Amino acid sequence: MKLLAAITTVENIEDARRIAKAAIETKLAACAQFESIGSVYRWNGQTVEATEVRITFKTTDSRWPELRSYILSMHPYELPELCALELTEVNASYLQWVAAATDCISQ
Repeated sequence: MKLLAAITTVENIEDARRIAKAAIETKLAACAQFESIGSVYRWNGQTVEATEVRITFKTTDSRWPELRSYILSMHPYELPELCALELTEVNASYLQWVAAATDCISQ
């Protein structure tokens, strides 16, 4: 089993809380952290500067496909950023907790 950090951004804290809470309640992620960030990006031929909220979910590789679909179905952006990074050198007890919290193993 591999630990993943899945990352997306949304426009505001309300969307971040709604998506994060739903992912936790459905056991697709063990936890989600959000933070305000500044972004500069190109969209529709324009350079845009915006404040966004980054959400980082901790999940397992086996839960990632369903988490990805779930986030995309709830996401307010037309073209959301959504990626997952494998986390290595992980505290074994933390990995076990994530696995249990996402129903990948029994507690």
